[in-house]
Amino acid sequence: MPLQTQLRTLDETIRDAAARAEAVAVPVRSGPEIDPAYADGLAGMFALGAADLLAHEEAKGEAGEIVRAPFRIGDGITEMLLFGVGDGSPSSLRKAGAALARQFRGRGQVVAGGPSEASEDALAAFAEGLLLASYDFHVGESPKRPGAETISVVTAADAAIERGVAVARAVALARDLTNATSREKCPQWLAERVEELAADAGLTVRVRDEIALAAEGFGGIVAVGSGSSRPPRLIEVTYEPEVAAPGQSPSSDHLVLVGKGITFDSGGLSLKPNANMKTMKTDMAGGAVVIAVMSALRELGVPIRVTGLVPAAENMPSGSAMRPGDVIRHYGGTTSEVLNTDAEGRLVLADALAYAGAELAPSAVVDIATLTGAAKVALGLRYSAMYSTDEALAAGLTDAGETSGEPVWRMPLVDEYRAGIDSDIADVANAGHGGFGGGSITAALFLREFAGDRPWAHLDVAGPARAASDSGEVTKGATGYGVRLLLSWLTSRAA
Repeated sequence: MPLQTQLRTLDETIRDAAARAEAVAVPVRSGPEIDPAYADGLAGMFALGAADLLAHEEAKGEAGEIVRAPFRIGDGITEMLLFGVGDGSPSSLRKAGAALARQFRGRGQVVAGGPSEASEDALAAFAEGLLLASYDFHVGESPKRPGAETISVVTAADAAIERGVAVARAVALARDLTNATSREKCPQWLAERVEELAADAGLTVRVRDEIALAAEGFGGIVAVGSGSSRPPRLIEVTYEPEVAAPGQSPSSDHLVLVGKGITFDSGGLSLKPNANMKTMKTDMAGGAVVIAVMSALRELGVPIRVTGLVPAAENMPSGSAMRPGDVIRHYGGTTSEVLNTDAEGRLVLADALAYAGAELAPSAVVDIATLTGAAKVALGLRYSAMYSTDEALAAGLTDAGETSGEPVWRMPLVDEYRAGIDSDIADVANAGHGGFGGGSITAALFLREFAGDRPWAHLDVAGPARAASDSGEVTKGATGYGVRLLLSWLTSRAA
């Protein structure tokens, strides 16, 4: 469901805005010190005075810290939240915005003072935190304490807030697609959602059905989807930027994003235990991220051509399912031996990567997938494992992760481990042999076989793509991890 909380800007004093609000929030710098832009407006509103109240509560102005107090305005009582902004950096303001959003839950109209000396990037991050921590997904009855109906931010920096809203809206879209139940969600459903988005987002969409996939040689996608009554799709989404302004040269870049779109993963004939299946509606999180990123490019004015590929399939056991021991011929002719049908994500990604290299002439390719539990074991729930064949690409994604609050950790493509995916009868095996370990590494090495000679990076987001509880701007369930990272990378690359 789209974001229910509305975020807007106000160009007026905090005292005037407070008269119409159920709660009002004012920024506090480290020290603590009330943001000077609001100090005069707060005069006489507290029995103790704002400075005395902060001292009484032993506040420090750290990012996410909140001191609550009632105050009288007119004939009524309203709640004031003094919220810490720390050093005013984007990461601090994203954290502050998220903390405020949780305090605002269950309210109607609320007001927050935008930190007066914050950069545009920091204000955009503040907007992200306010909206993303207000996100809810539910089927049936609404949550008891939904996000605030409207959050008004007192600031004149409309463009920065609008940018944060655009990014948050894209993240929410990725969360919605990923959180949707697999009873509803299948490859065709996913393709239809993309076609609906395309008109508003200025995108071109091509969807290959199971007949076209078989005819064109997408053997991996066909094999993974062969066990389901709901056949696979390859969703190809193209974004063409606006024509360059007079005097500007159009960008020659063409970037390709590939997202794993397994709409449900039972493990196939290599069946998962029931406990491991419970979150498998989210195994298309990478595909959802690619779709969401594509949806935001025109609104953000990204001046680079981008293509998104989402190989979508449902991995189910049946009489027609692929079997351990089968050999698949992928797009372009490379063959793989199936040793484990639960290592299916790499099989569909292989087709998409091979197609991108052979037909799309990309400047760089980035794939994103909930690929291996090994990445989650290695890095936990906050970091994505990143593998790359190109130093500049890896550096750009690392910087974008730090900026966006979605960090990555570069992992090694260990050439000695390549022998772990040798096959006696095919070019490569889809699962590692014993004695090597490094399951996330061997999965990345498998994908490298199909990535071609162009700069390529692989993001294994099995850890951060899902959350078991609310934390900061992240809400329980699908996180949309990767949307902010990739949008930050694309906009910085265009700068």
